[in-house]
Amino acid sequence: MSSPSNAPAPAPAASFSPDRGYRLSPSVALRPEPFGALAYHFGTRRLSFLKDPALVRLVEHLGEHTSAREALAALPAARHEPTLRALAALAATDMIVPL
Repeated sequence: MSSPSNAPAPAPAASFSPDRGYRLSPSVALRPEPFGALAYHFGTRRLSFLKDPALVRLVEHLGEHTSAREALAALPAARHEPTLRALAALAATDMIVPL
């Protein structure tokens, strides 16, 4: 029979905010591929597929912008919402981190 743990639950990751600045995590390496890139997180050993070369370029230069929304300016407006969803997923898995 196991006893209940007194250890606190891990803190939830902060939610993604497009008005906040982000950068590629220092624990993540991007490997270029014909479809875009593979992102590997050395801390969590998680592998993500970035299936859009434009998303790869945006993630590579994300830290040069004051916010994720500002980084989207280089993309057509129709691509903003799908790209924000992709960035939110990357933030949820610590592939990108707040500045």
